[in-house]
Amino acid sequence: MTEIVEKIKEIDGKQLYYSFLAGAQRIFDQQKLLNKINVFPVADADTGTNLASTMRSIMDAIIPTDNLKQTAAALADAALNGARGNSGIIFAQFLYGFSNEIKTDRAMDIPSFAESMKKAVSYAYDAIANPIEGTILTVIKEWADYVYLLKDRFDDFIKLLVEAYNKALESLAGTTKKLEALARAHVVDAGAKGFVYWLEGIKDFFTLGAEKSMIKGLTETATTEESVVMPHDVITFRFCTEALISGNQLDKHKIRNFIQHCGDSLVVAGTSQKVRVHIHTDFPAEVFSQLQQFGSITYQKVDDMVMQNEIQFNRKSDIALVTDSTSDLPKEMIDQYQIHVVPLSLHFGDSYFLDRLTINPPQFYSMIEKSEKNASSSQPASKEFQNKFEYLTTHYNSIIGIHLSHGLSGTYSSSDRGSKDVIQHSGKRIDVINSRNVSGGLGLILLRVARAVEAGISHEKIMEKMDEWVNKSMIRVSVTTLKYIVRTGRLNPLKSFVGRMLDLNPVITMDAEGKAVMIRKSFSEMGSMKKIIRDIAGIAEKQPIWEYSITHANNPATAKWYAVEMEKITGKKPAFIDHASPALVANTGPGVTCISFMLE
Repeated sequence: MTEIVEKIKEIDGKQLYYSFLAGAQRIFDQQKLLNKINVFPVADADTGTNLASTMRSIMDAIIPTDNLKQTAAALADAALNGARGNSGIIFAQFLYGFSNEIKTDRAMDIPSFAESMKKAVSYAYDAIANPIEGTILTVIKEWADYVYLLKDRFDDFIKLLVEAYNKALESLAGTTKKLEALARAHVVDAGAKGFVYWLEGIKDFFTLGAEKSMIKGLTETATTEESVVMPHDVITFRFCTEALISGNQLDKHKIRNFIQHCGDSLVVAGTSQKVRVHIHTDFPAEVFSQLQQFGSITYQKVDDMVMQNEIQFNRKSDIALVTDSTSDLPKEMIDQYQIHVVPLSLHFGDSYFLDRLTINPPQFYSMIEKSEKNASSSQPASKEFQNKFEYLTTHYNSIIGIHLSHGLSGTYSSSDRGSKDVIQHSGKRIDVINSRNVSGGLGLILLRVARAVEAGISHEKIMEKMDEWVNKSMIRVSVTTLKYIVRTGRLNPLKSFVGRMLDLNPVITMDAEGKAVMIRKSFSEMGSMKKIIRDIAGIAEKQPIWEYSITHANNPATAKWYAVEMEKITGKKPAFIDHASPALVANTGPGVTCISFMLE
């Protein structure tokens, strides 16, 4: 038993902060296990990743001070900003309740601590549309109630935290009996277990000190690989959908009542200025459309729980493939090869969308043609890739990320940055590739890698072929109007002026550096199309085409014409025909058509 040197009768802001971080570190250490035992409400195997993301926001945003109230409020705000998943948002709301109930800026004694924690429980319950016992809610409540019960028995935080931690363990064990899904899987609730790990980190921080606490957490990580066999339940709603809304006088209950018909697992947490929404739904776009009337949506997340469930129970490989939404692979292929997609963002004035998730191509074509506002796209933040990689490393042995050309977007750089910390602490191999291509060109590189993975080719062998495949992937783009490209500033103003005066239809390709260049021009769309086909036919005479694809922005007639002509050249149907990503069309405009092909 650890010898306790001295009592801790009060805790100040810095002690609160560093003890919370010790708890966060314990969740980082155990997120793989938490993902593995994630059964309820959906077996999507991401509770550990979601809680880790919530904790990471705290670590990234907070500067500790002696001021207890200020520190607690900052912790709660950071948690709310980064909260993900049911458990993450519930935890963030609990922290908000705790910070809101603190009455002093100075150090807090045990009775005050216990009082604030007990009152914070009601905040967590209030955030849930349909509170269910046997989850993180139950363990938070029973732990906080026990802390309150002990408040007059101890004058030492160390003894209090040790005793209350034992109660939390008891409560955690009881979750298996409270929920049928947990009982069938013979596991405890993953969110509740995450909360207990957090408490364990805090307890060890005070009993062992920061350094020994971290060593203990790392040592125990290797010994907690539980064997879990979970039932494959039916997923009622496909998408785990989340939003962060900013505004004035936001009403959580009004928001909850307004969207509860859209799905289940509804959690609405936050303050009158900032609200976090979580819901499982089949219609993310409808949810975001309705939420826009309450305030500005400053963050969106949509996770495909069917895909998450598949990689938990029916993973086809130990190599994960990651890309962005500009690959233009059809959804059927993404599902078939279990490719993980991080979407770019689209902006129309103050409106903000996730490419292909909260806005689909036909919707976007209509908006861009009618709107006087310029559409723009932006790369995912590196944190989005970090969260994706964190999640995937708990299920796969290695990861290959392939993204649109670095010459067109910072998406590749964001992905590369997001991989660094994950590589360091997970020890897993992650390679991030600049495809130097876009649309179907990127899609064909992914398709070739996916088929190699399916054939059992190793990560190392695939990487040996990657440069060759990138170099063999080509694209030809016919553009029907220059006005959208002019808006984005991606074409020299003088050239664009001449082009408009002569009504030229340019043909665009990607150069060796992955930048868009004009290689042909014609006075008509058909003229450009014929030049593209002659160009490709000449290339195919020298080296066979492995596969080709056609993508378009509301131009099915041209896509069909290309398909007929390409079949004459190659003797095969296209690998796929699909809409071009709205994130790309924002920069080229409707009517654009791309032929992408990869040589043998």
